[in-house]
Amino acid sequence: MKAFVTGATGLLGNNLVRALRAEGHTVRALVRSEARGRELLGDTGAELVRGDMEHVAGFADALAGCDVVFHTAAYFREYYGPGKHWPKLEAINVRGTLALAEAAHARGVRRLVDTGSAGTIGAKPDGSPGDEDTPPAAIARRNLYFKSKLAAAAELRELAARTGLDVVQVLPGWMFGPWDAGPTASGRLVRDSLDGTLSGIPPGGMNAVDARDVAAGMIRAAERGRSGERYVLGGPFVTMAEVVAALAHITGLPTPKGIPYPVALAYATAAQTWARLTGGETLVTVEGVRLMNARLRVSSAKAQRELGWSHRPLHETLRDEVVWYRFRSRSNERTAGGKVAAA
Repeated sequence: MKAFVTGATGLLGNNLVRALRAEGHTVRALVRSEARGRELLGDTGAELVRGDMEHVAGFADALAGCDVVFHTAAYFREYYGPGKHWPKLEAINVRGTLALAEAAHARGVRRLVDTGSAGTIGAKPDGSPGDEDTPPAAIARRNLYFKSKLAAAAELRELAARTGLDVVQVLPGWMFGPWDAGPTASGRLVRDSLDGTLSGIPPGGMNAVDARDVAAGMIRAAERGRSGERYVLGGPFVTMAEVVAALAHITGLPTPKGIPYPVALAYATAAQTWARLTGGETLVTVEGVRLMNARLRVSSAKAQRELGWSHRPLHETLRDEVVWYRFRSRSNERTAGGKVAAA
């Protein structure tokens, strides 16, 4: 298989490139910065393609000759910072995705594996975990990131019907794992636990999954997923308290105390306001607290049945992520020390 991977330096994209290469596939990896690409993917043997999802035409010719496009790039982390984000969400997550699909079809790519989000799935009427056919929860409909993912999925369905492009979508849960250099919110949670700066545990929880398992599921979706279908790759439902307790066990650091929902909501409101005023960032957001507290659950039964998908225990994922962050920290310290010595 000759694969093209967007968002290749992100948590999912990086692990996907590594999984593809480990299985012997040829990979072209889309990166916004060649220096960043070499830093994070230089050991994979992937061909780096510099480009931006807001300007698909600039790298579109690199899609030629590829069998499958794996689309993992998205405007995501920035959405949780201050500012008005819908124009950027629409430009990258919706219009950029559509432009990528059109360019892939025009260059003979046979299949597009798109990355959605399990957060777009609500609970069933009886309260049981939602699946690929369950409409979004009301709380998810208010989330602009999820809105962009739903809009992109609708555009892809229309394009597939119009052009015959083979589209399969995967819907990952809350991803953890090594190679989260960004980092994502989950990576910041792990790093804060390592640094001992996590002051409290917000309430709620959601389905959590290893990015390496999502990457494996995407490859299986490319190989045997049914055209036009969606596959939830959600992992087990875990509470925030369980995640933090597992991290405390792994790191040997104390477990912070839980924060009641009203307190967490008030803190998130204050943190977002401060971030907006200072131009900074915040790990805890109002939408994030509300979404976690909704405790929405999803089922991955379809992926398990049709793709043969499985996931590893979350404790194993968190252990590997802690090891990776510690290794990266030591490597950065050695690099910094070398520069000082050279100077």
